[in-house]
Amino acid sequence: MIVIVGVAATLGPAGLSIGDVYAAIAARFFPGHFNVSPLADSVVWNLRLPRIFMGLLAGFGLGVAGAVMQGVLRNPLASPFTLGISAAAGFGASLAIVLGVGIVAGKHLIIANAFVFSLLCTILMLALASRTSGNPATMILAGVALGFLFSAGTTLLQYFGDPYAVQAVVFWLIGDVGRTSWEKLSLVGITLLVTAPLLFWKSWDLNAMSSGDETARSLGVNVTTARISMMVITSLITATIVSFVGTIGFIGLVAPHIVRMAIGGDNRFVVPLSGMVGALLLAGADIVALQAMAPIVLPIGVITALMGVPLFLYFILRRKKEYL
Repeated sequence: MIVIVGVAATLGPAGLSIGDVYAAIAARFFPGHFNVSPLADSVVWNLRLPRIFMGLLAGFGLGVAGAVMQGVLRNPLASPFTLGISAAAGFGASLAIVLGVGIVAGKHLIIANAFVFSLLCTILMLALASRTSGNPATMILAGVALGFLFSAGTTLLQYFGDPYAVQAVVFWLIGDVGRTSWEKLSLVGITLLVTAPLLFWKSWDLNAMSSGDETARSLGVNVTTARISMMVITSLITATIVSFVGTIGFIGLVAPHIVRMAIGGDNRFVVPLSGMVGALLLAGADIVALQAMAPIVLPIGVITALMGVPLFLYFILRRKKEYL
């Protein structure tokens, strides 16, 4: 992570040298000791560093959410993207962009809509699953069905929307960590600071549940409550991240598989390390997005998909039978 932050801070179309970048960073901590131009200070602190740290935080949150969802539902394909939560956020954002409809007004309309519809998808999924005592298969099927529903709604809005609004919707749906600020970064950071430790603590329950619900109950785990509470927490993380950076797929799906192949299936270590790997993947993908066709900045959602698909297919081919 340190290497990625150090490299990414020097990349961009502003024409700043490595010395200019690190002088601008050091000047904030040792004022008066470095001669820094206003351009370098503004570019580094208002554009580059927020983008880098948003990539790290978003990747960390999606990696943790993906690991927990796969453990809770005992399904290697579970992730915020495959369970429809990201699709719901996309519909909420599309509703705000195309029709201007939302629960709040002003500059936070799109963010608030994406957040609310992400949580709405989770509530509907849990409500459907509650009829079968939180059965994992029901949760997965409900999530997939709701994902198709919200995707259809987004497509319908694009079909009838203004061309400029449709362009904005497409740009939002493919994800972008560049539309960030220190204020947005602090909101994501606070959310992760509150929710991630709860999921780390619940990783003991995940280990028990991996052997089956009956085994977990015999060990004193309230399976239904644990499953629902962890799904709510992961959905809150996903909703917060997606509302700021758009629908970035594959991070929550691939990162946990990389970790499990490296260290095994102990969720005490899989959950936090999935966050670390997710942060590395998303921050690395952002570097590729900046440099692949510079000075054109590619959408980071495209890069994560191009990176995630071959990685995931490779893991499928390499997997041992007992892990699959």
